[in-house]
Amino acid sequence: MRIVVAPDSFKGSLTALEACRAVERGLRRVWPDVEVAGVPMADGGEGTTQSLVDATGGRWVNCEVTDPLGRPVWARYGILGDGATAVIEMAAASGLPLVPEGRRDPKVTSTRGTGELIAHALDGGCRQLIVGIGGSATNDGGAGMAQALGARLLDAEGQELRPGGAELVRLERIDIAGMHPAVRACRVMVACDVTNPLCGPLGASAVYGPQKGASPSDVDLLDAGLQRFADVVHRDLGRDVAAMPGAGAAGGLGAGLVAFLGAELAPGVEIVARAVSLDARIAEADLVITGEGRIDAQTGFGKTVAGVAAAARRHGVPAVALCGSLAGDAGSLGLDLALPAPDGPMDLAEAMGRAEPLLADAAERVARALALGTKLAPAWGRPTR
Repeated sequence: MRIVVAPDSFKGSLTALEACRAVERGLRRVWPDVEVAGVPMADGGEGTTQSLVDATGGRWVNCEVTDPLGRPVWARYGILGDGATAVIEMAAASGLPLVPEGRRDPKVTSTRGTGELIAHALDGGCRQLIVGIGGSATNDGGAGMAQALGARLLDAEGQELRPGGAELVRLERIDIAGMHPAVRACRVMVACDVTNPLCGPLGASAVYGPQKGASPSDVDLLDAGLQRFADVVHRDLGRDVAAMPGAGAAGGLGAGLVAFLGAELAPGVEIVARAVSLDARIAEADLVITGEGRIDAQTGFGKTVAGVAAAARRHGVPAVALCGSLAGDAGSLGLDLALPAPDGPMDLAEAMGRAEPLLADAAERVARALALGTKLAPAWGRPTR
C-alpha cells in the first residue's frame, strides 16, 4: 500500500513536516512496511515557506531589509530544492506584527522591505518567485515594493513619492526604466485567497485599512490614493488593475505585483500543490491523509484540507483528514473520513502540548480501522443467515 500524507501545519503546535512524521509513525505501528510519501502542504498563509522548503529539500536565506516604518529588520525567505525558485512571505518584511500597536498607520507604512527581499532573491539567481501576501501592515498598492526594485513613482514636480499609502494621491507619473534587470525574465506567482478589488467599498482600504490603524477619514484618503495609483498604472504601464479580483489583497500589493512584475494571482493551495507535484504523487497512491489544526465551515474556502481532498477526488483516491478540532461535515469537503486527533475531552492547551502523540495515535486508529475493514471485506459478499 502507498499512502500520501499531505497535511498543513497545526498552528502553534506542529509544522507540516512534523505532522507528516507523526502520521507516518502512527501508520507504521499497524503497517511496518507501508510506503509513505510525506508532502508538507500549506495554503499560502503562515507557514507556507516552511512547508515548501521542507517538501522540496530547500534552504533558508536571511537578509537585512526595511520594515514597514523604514527601520532595519532581519527577514528570511526560502529557496526551493530546484535552486531557482524563491518563496517570499511579505509579512516577513512588511507584516503587521512588525509595527507596534501605537504606531500602526497605513498612511505611512511601506512595502519597501518586500521589494528588497525580491531583489535579494533575483540577485541570487532566482527566476521564479512564489509570494505570499497575507498579514500586511501596509496600504500602498505595492509602491514601496516597486521603488525597491528601481521603479520611480513621481509627483507633479518630478520628485519621488515618500513612503506610505497617503502619498499615492500625489502620483503623476511612473518610470520603470531603472527596474531591476532580472524582472523581465522572472515568473511571479502570488498566493492570494481573497477576491477584493483594489478600490471601493470592498477594496483594500475599506475592508482591511481599519485593522491596520486607519480611521474613517484615513480610509477615504487611502482609497483615493489607490484609485489614483490604478489610473496612472493603467496609463503608464498598460495594466488595468482597479477591478481585478485579488488586487486589493495586502493593501493593494496584489495590484502592485501584477502591475510591475506581471504576476499571476492564484489560490495559495493551488500554487503550493503545483510546487510539490501533489497531483502526480496522489495519482500513484492508494490512500491520502491530510489535516490541519481545525476543520470547520471555512475549510472549504481555499484551505489545505479542501485542496488536497479535491486532488484526491480527481484521481479517485480515498482521502482522510485528521485535525485538532472538528466542526464541519467531512462529506461536504469531499473527504471519506474526518477524525479529531484528541481521544477524549481536553482543553486547548493540553491538546496543543500533546499534538504530536495525539496525531500519531489518530493515524494508528485510522490504520487499524482500515485493516479491520480489509479483513471483513470478503464477508460483505456472503449471504446473511
